[in-house]
This record gives sequence, structure tokens and C-alpha cells, in this order.
Amino acid sequence: MSTFPDKFRLDGRTALVTGSARGLGWEMAKALAEAGARVLLHGRTRDRITPRLEELRRAGFAADALAFEMSDRSAMAAEVAASGPIDILIHNVGERDRRPFADIAADDFARLVDVDLSAAHALVKLVAPGMIERHWGRLILVTSIVADLAVPGAVSYVAAKGGLAALTRALAAELGATGITSNSLSPGFFATETNAQLIASPAGERQRERCPAKRWADPSEIAGAALFLASPAASYVNGHALIVDGGVSATYLA
Repeated sequence: MSTFPDKFRLDGRTALVTGSARGLGWEMAKALAEAGARVLLHGRTRDRITPRLEELRRAGFAADALAFEMSDRSAMAAEVAASGPIDILIHNVGERDRRPFADIAADDFARLVDVDLSAAHALVKLVAPGMIERHWGRLILVTSIVADLAVPGAVSYVAAKGGLAALTRALAAELGATGITSNSLSPGFFATETNAQLIASPAGERQRERCPAKRWADPSEIAGAALFLASPAASYVNGHALIVDGGVSATYLA
């Protein structure tokens, strides 16, 4: 007899987590593997992702790897096609350009939006038809609290993440009747490798103080939210932005 915790199991499902060589992507991939999914790790190169793949396999989990640059749509399509049916997509890849608005040329803006936003659309186009055919799918786009709370010095990143949030809602509206749910994960201040330099700076200390929890999040703290959205337990959650930020976006003043 199945119990309610069984609704968080992903046995028999295949999940692609982009940008899963480290940071939030790796933590989400581990969680899905531990819940029974076959996990497809993704990195820019095979060398980058192989150590993580071996780690999951040594632990007894089903895992494979895909390697492609987000800007290379042909390689993306070939790798996804070779991986077999995908039931869950967590699109986690996101680059950031930390420069003032005036310093970002039009080409630089377009390139970052392509990697952070247009690539998500391209991936969904590849995996959604199979989900529709099987009448089950989970699309989870990792945005950021900057999708709603703008910050200076990140204009292309803010625009791309805002676009991802809107894309999530559009997908929910269009695909909701097909058995697919489309949601976004909106992280706040996470102590990832990418943020290490920021955390040690005065700006990082201000962000820590800004958070009601008075700390940066450990990357593993994203895993529960990702597993929930990917699981049968979230079958009626659609078009939602799940914010994981320790209360930053809920507060007016620190």
C-alpha cells in the first residue's frame, strides 16, 4: 500500500538537470536521484560532468550525462535525442554579467539573454512533445528573486530571469491540459561557488543582513523545493513561482 511520502518518489522517471556540475544544479540532481529518478547531468563538457556522474553511480543511482553549450542548439538537440524520453526538466543554467547598464553592449545583452532565456525555450521545445504524448511532465525553470526585485549592475540578467518567469506562466497556460506542470524556482542568496567572492565582500555582508534569516543559504537548501515541484505531490501546482530566499522578498526593510 502506498503512503503519502510515496508521492515524493520519482521511480521510473528520467530528469534532466542543466548546469548540474556544481552548485544548485548538483544539489537538485542529487535529490532527484535519491528519490529514484534516472538523472541526466549536464555540463558544458564531458570532463566537467564526469566526476559528478561517477559519484552518483558509485552511490548506486541511475545517472547519465549530457554535454553541450547552451548556445549550440544542434548539439543540444542531438544530446537530448540520444538520452531517451525525459519526464522532468530542471533548467538551471544561468550566466551573469555584473556590469553597469551603460557598459553592456547590445551584442553582450543579446548573448546573455540567449543563454539564460532563449535556451530554456529551445529545451522545452525538445522535451515537451514526449511529455505530451505520455500525458505527464514537469517543467521547472530556475529564475531568481531578481525576476521581481531588480538590482543595479545586472540589467541583462534581470531581464532574462524576468523573461523566464513569464515563460513559465505562458507554458503553464498553454500546456496545463496536457498533463504537464510548468513552474519556476526563485532562489535568493545562496552560498554557491559562483558567489564565493561576493559573499566575502561588503556587499555580501549587506545581503546577509538584508535577509530575515541573517545568513546565506546552503546550496542543499534548494533541493526540497525542486523535489516537490518535480514530484507527483505537486500535481496541481502549475504556473507558480516557488521562492526560496529566507524571507528577503517578503520584507520591505531589513
